[in-house]
Amino acid sequence: MQPLGPAGEQGSLFPDELFGEGPNDDVLGYRGPAACQIVGITYRQLDYWARTKLVVPSIRTATGSGSQRLYSFKDLAVLKVVKNLLDTGVSLNNIRTAVEQLRRHGVRDLARITLFSDGVTVYECTSPEEVVDLLQGGQGVFGIAVGGAMRELSGSIAHFPAERAGAGAAVVDHAPEDELASRRARGARSVS
Repeated sequence: MQPLGPAGEQGSLFPDELFGEGPNDDVLGYRGPAACQIVGITYRQLDYWARTKLVVPSIRTATGSGSQRLYSFKDLAVLKVVKNLLDTGVSLNNIRTAVEQLRRHGVRDLARITLFSDGVTVYECTSPEEVVDLLQGGQGVFGIAVGGAMRELSGSIAHFPAERAGAGAAVVDHAPEDELASRRARGARSVS
């Protein structure tokens, strides 16, 4: 068990065949506003993290005014971990270091990782023995189970619209409409 340190390489946070290695027409993603609601962050946070390359959308980045970022499930999981670490008082610099280190793991490895922090340093534990060693050393103050965050996201994304990564980018899953959206849709149908 070591404190997470700077990683010398960039890579996919969840390199796994379940999620695909790169953008393709079959990959589903979530636009920025949906990602914010799913994860529980503000759009300003999401935009800042994308611009500073803390969490960059892996399906589609913004390319100018009016373009929409598209975040994959793996991106949402990273955003959730970042939010949880921020909520517990870890600095953005330490979070950046932890995210860079986590990029080395495959999705199956991440599901069994628990991140602990004393508010300054972030530690990665993969076994109960490592957790006990950390706590006996008096260092860990709180923990975040990455697998738990992933399961939480899996349940909450069902209520949000997803779209395909391809150029046509059709919405494939509809969230319940609000009253204003329903009125607009009825108005558009009556005009045609």
